[in-house]
Amino acid sequence: MYARWVLTALLTWPLLAGLVVLLLPARLAKYVALGASLVEFAISVPLWWTFAPAGGMQFVADHTWIAAWGIHFTVGLDGISLFLVLLTTFLMPLSILGSWSYITKRETGFYTLLLVLTTGMIGVFVALDLFLFYVMWEVMLIPMYFIIGVWGGDNRLYAAIKFFIYTFFGSLLMLVAILVLYLHAGQATGVYSFSYAYLLSNAKDLGPVAWWLFGAFFLAFAIKVPMFPLHTWLPDAHVEAPTAGSVILAGVLLKMGTYGFLRFALPFFPAVALNQSVQLVIVVLSLIGIIYGGLVAMVQPDFKKLIAYSSVAHLGFVMLGIWALTLQSVQGALLIMINHGVSTGALFFLAGMIYERRHSRLIEAYGGIARVVPLFAAILTIVSLSSIALPGTNGFVGEFLVLLGSFRTYPIATALATTGVIVAAAYLLTALQRVIYNPLTNPENEKLPDLTPRELAVLIPLLVGILWVGIYPKPFLQRMEPAARALIEQMKPNAASTAGQP
Repeated sequence: MYARWVLTALLTWPLLAGLVVLLLPARLAKYVALGASLVEFAISVPLWWTFAPAGGMQFVADHTWIAAWGIHFTVGLDGISLFLVLLTTFLMPLSILGSWSYITKRETGFYTLLLVLTTGMIGVFVALDLFLFYVMWEVMLIPMYFIIGVWGGDNRLYAAIKFFIYTFFGSLLMLVAILVLYLHAGQATGVYSFSYAYLLSNAKDLGPVAWWLFGAFFLAFAIKVPMFPLHTWLPDAHVEAPTAGSVILAGVLLKMGTYGFLRFALPFFPAVALNQSVQLVIVVLSLIGIIYGGLVAMVQPDFKKLIAYSSVAHLGFVMLGIWALTLQSVQGALLIMINHGVSTGALFFLAGMIYERRHSRLIEAYGGIARVVPLFAAILTIVSLSSIALPGTNGFVGEFLVLLGSFRTYPIATALATTGVIVAAAYLLTALQRVIYNPLTNPENEKLPDLTPRELAVLIPLLVGILWVGIYPKPFLQRMEPAARALIEQMKPNAASTAGQP
């Protein structure tokens, strides 16, 4: 019974709750939004226990939507999308709770948009109809545009418009590619359908068109990741977005790009994706992202911008792991996607909390606050160590698996990528030293209040996630292994003839 309605409930409940929040008085909006997001999380939690690791696509629901065009409301999830759905429902109540202290105007609109955004994000991860996937891809774009543009910083309009134009341009090209696949399959078989399984089975004999279609999907997903040199919208969006926007942007929205590669670009166009020239381009861009992102983060005076550029580096590891196409590297890439959402989300929460106290994001504005705010300093230290992949934390497991698996496919590139780990330690430990451990010289920092119970309620679940995955990753790896293995086996016929060191 649960399996038949759970994904539909996860998509419809936030929309209904958002409508209710929109009609409520402002003073009640945050409480109802938090309650609704906790219900959403409660609905999703049984997915962890009821998911059968070897069961392929599960919790499938299929309903006719627009029959004349072959459009269905088809949803389902496997070991790739399971954790991204759980990550979304896990981060949203924390983001709402973390917003209570600084969202004091237009509260109903803000919390309504967060709930609508929840539907869009989950819809991207569970859609098994390409028309539905595209609709959800666009649905999540609009709330984030307004979250940045209305509740962001001083330069919020520039950041919001830049985010929208980049993402919308890529998504329009992806729409064209989806329509070409739809028409190609329909002309070949006489049946017109946007079904993921149907289009996947008929995405053959495309000839040179496959290169153009792969390019359209690649551009849409690479912008979302974001890969170098398409990353320039990200620092602006992160810095100007309110804390909740930064957390959701880093924790979930960036994963839509890497998820798109795993779900669409690789399975639909394996021969193109594993062409040696394409491998060379993607591996080189991933390496540039890893090293360049770290080096640029190292010189940032703004703490939020430092965290933003660290995302470019982390997602570079994900892309390297995906294209290495070994079981360890793909599992490692999936783990980094989850771990990045937890650790970087925590970093943005902490940056927002200290900003509320000092109204400055500049690293030089702080120093020596460890004895003034010991709880804040302790949690920032743990989260920073997880972000640089210290053994025993979640970051280590994912990056180790990516490097281990990628070395078999790209030994030289992997050796270069390891320098990214060193660079990450350099910029995060330096920032940590300057923010909390240097001598206390600024008198404004002497009376900073430490973390409140509400802020601890936001951060403790993230700390639990950091330590759980770092100490006992087996439950995560077990659930994602069959889906990762199926993807690799699906690519094998092409991998056998095209794989190699670019």
